[in-house]
Amino acid sequence: MLDRPEKTAEYVFPVDGMTCASCSLRVEKALSAVPGVKTAAVNLSAMTARVEAAPDVKPADLVSAVEAAGYEAPREEILLDVSGMTCAACVARLEKALTATPGVVSARVSLPAETADVTIVSGLASAASLVETIENAGFEAKPRADDGHAVERSG
Repeated sequence: MLDRPEKTAEYVFPVDGMTCASCSLRVEKALSAVPGVKTAAVNLSAMTARVEAAPDVKPADLVSAVEAAGYEAPREEILLDVSGMTCAACVARLEKALTATPGVVSARVSLPAETADVTIVSGLASAASLVETIENAGFEAKPRADDGHAVERSG
């Protein structure tokens, strides 16, 4: 019988608020305590954490561990225009798909506004990965620019 290597996911994300080696050690210990985390390494000079974990470990759990240790994993909010939704089941399906996307902390989808408001951990997800998730779920999406208008994709 062949031993199959265990699947893992790797997350690299910024951590704010660390000022010394003790800080980085505290963050490493907090991340290592998250169930499913195999390794956690913090680079103080780069202000980043690198975590190798089971695929079912959620980025939100890693963020919570960093915050419980007294530090911050920067987040950003991405607003997307979504078309093709027709009912509450569409909204539920899309929210489920978005929250399952690596790097997503939360997702709120509005049928009347035809938008998805997604909070991500900086560096773990992007507008492009969210658009891909939405398209794979059977809908169309465009990131909204800072001025409130949809961004046109080239290519």
